[in-house]
Amino acid sequence: MRTTIRIDDGLLIELKTQAVASGRTLGEVIEDALRAGLARRTSTAREVTAELPTFAGGSLRPGVDLEDSAGLLDAMEGSDP
Repeated sequence: MRTTIRIDDGLLIELKTQAVASGRTLGEVIEDALRAGLARRTSTAREVTAELPTFAGGSLRPGVDLEDSAGLLDAMEGSDP
């Protein structure tokens, strides 16, 4: 696909230099750089994990239905279901 983008002059010079040095076209060098950047971003996002706190207790309070959002709200606010 053909598209038009604006690239900083200094960066374009670096890209052209790399293309000549590697015997590839400017488009190939830009595509490879974009792929590498996207892969790095994707792999970094997958590596992020969150530690969730856990508490003793093990089960729900009697009468709590996880499918009933209004009932859950009442239970969290201390109202009797």
